[in-house]
Amino acid sequence: MQEITSLITGRAFLEGPRWHEGALFVSDMHGDAVLRVTEQGDVSTVVEIEQPSGLGWLPDGSLLVCAMARRCVMRFDGSRLMVHADLTSLAPFEINDMCVDRYGHAFVGQFGYDMWGGGAPTEAPLLRVDPDGTAREVADDLRMANGMVITADQSTLLVAESWGKRITGFDLGNDGTVSNRRVWADLDDYPDGIGIDAEDRVWVASPVSDRFTRVVGGGEVTAVVDTPDRHAIACAVGGTDGNTLYMLTSTTLGDRADSRTVMGAAVETVPV
Repeated sequence: MQEITSLITGRAFLEGPRWHEGALFVSDMHGDAVLRVTEQGDVSTVVEIEQPSGLGWLPDGSLLVCAMARRCVMRFDGSRLMVHADLTSLAPFEINDMCVDRYGHAFVGQFGYDMWGGGAPTEAPLLRVDPDGTAREVADDLRMANGMVITADQSTLLVAESWGKRITGFDLGNDGTVSNRRVWADLDDYPDGIGIDAEDRVWVASPVSDRFTRVVGGGEVTAVVDTPDRHAIACAVGGTDGNTLYMLTSTTLGDRADSRTVMGAAVETVPV
């Protein structure tokens, strides 16, 4: 594995990376903005929004953003920010990461408990928001659904369960239905965000162990990138050649006040 390169630094807390149309899009969760980052490290603000997390796009090109504390999926059409789906009746606490399929079905994870207030972890449903903004539960009892990806053939949704220490797989239908739930991989570490490469291998960010691991179905680890003294928060595979691992790292673990004070979040890259 080659040397890690810092692409951008000095951000509050970065989450939800997606490679899209030639650039990396990330949420600065505690900087309250969605950012677009070029391969050269140039940064521009796409939209300002309080505590953004998961990102995705509708077929018409509109950007969807999980507003964590507000518990809404927001839609930004390039000029106007509006509520796409209000999830307050389905999510009693913060929503989190999100993955959007090619038809515009948005799968949304949630904490399920008062994590910042010291609550006990509780299983909670995976949510789906349809293109018209209708929302529903599609799978129950996930142990904090976090990072999500869809395989290249669009047939499988993979969901990292943070305190479940596993990746759960679902068959994904064109109408957004999920079925055939199974454990895709048991993990040694607690996962946060995940990314997927051209071979449908999954890169897992592990904030407790400060490393990114490449995992195949069944759980075998085929590569490791250590980030000592920096927590591994989330990741995406992209770049012009499709072979760059974009790693979101931080010196904090997501506390809002600490993150805004320290400004220790970064995007780092390594060829994979």
